Amino acid sequence: MTEERQWHKATYSGGSGSCVEVSEGTETLVRDTQNRELGHLGFQAGEWTALLGTLAK
Repeated sequence: MTEERQWHKATYSGGSGSCVEVSEGTETLVRDTQNRELGHLGFQAGEWTALLGTLAK
């Protein structure tokens, strides 16, 4: 059975129209809003935290 995911615009997306969507769950999924059909990237909790920490620097 496929888990139904809830997606929302990422907080870090600016107003330029180049947005990403995020779905939090057992792993965090990230996809391009304008190209949803291309799939998503998946990150385990520790990986996602490390990525956000690096981007915040």
